[in-house]
Amino acid sequence: MTHDLQMSASADAVDFPYRALSRSAIWSLILFAVALFGLIPPFESVLALTVLGIIAALIAIRSIRRYPDEFSGLSLAKFALIANAALLAGGVALHSYIYLTEVPPGHVRVPFYELKYEGQNDRPTETAINVDGKDVFIKGYIHPSSGGGMLRQFVLVGDLGTCCFGGQPRSSEMIEVTLTGGQTVEGGMTRRKLAGKFSVNRMQHTKADFDNPVFYRLKARSLK
Repeated sequence: MTHDLQMSASADAVDFPYRALSRSAIWSLILFAVALFGLIPPFESVLALTVLGIIAALIAIRSIRRYPDEFSGLSLAKFALIANAALLAGGVALHSYIYLTEVPPGHVRVPFYELKYEGQNDRPTETAINVDGKDVFIKGYIHPSSGGGMLRQFVLVGDLGTCCFGGQPRSSEMIEVTLTGGQTVEGGMTRRKLAGKFSVNRMQHTKADFDNPVFYRLKARSLK
């Protein structure tokens, strides 16, 4: 009787061996979940995690098929592969559409970094001089020193480092924005999209709570 029980337990172990769930499949699913944040501007770069997710899923599928008695999770790996690929394709299509349609007609897209002078003696850049007096479209963040509550005027900076962690911005790193048409906006860490008439100050202009003079101004007709 004891011998029969031992034989039965041994047979069960052979018929139902323990198989570990593929770590690569799990990581692929985790990368997919984190990459979902890439659908939200301005976190587009997070979508790059889907590439790692696809690679992890392919590794998982290969390992499971090569060692079927040691690893499980083939369905999970296949799902993660499809999910990461779909998210990558959909995310790229979404942000491409936004990029191609967000600039109002008659406006020039100006990346904020093209307004920043890289030399030691700060001054307006060539790009700033070229778009002086023109309608531009630009993205940036409201500097906390602009004040609280609903704002009609504020200082716009190009990135969160300058906005919240970089101390006082240089003159070429900020734009004095005036909203037209009775518009107001609440400060915060949200990236803003603005369209309006850009100008370079001909005379030195200072703002309260800022150490450096402001080189640039924007009369914004549109704010998102």
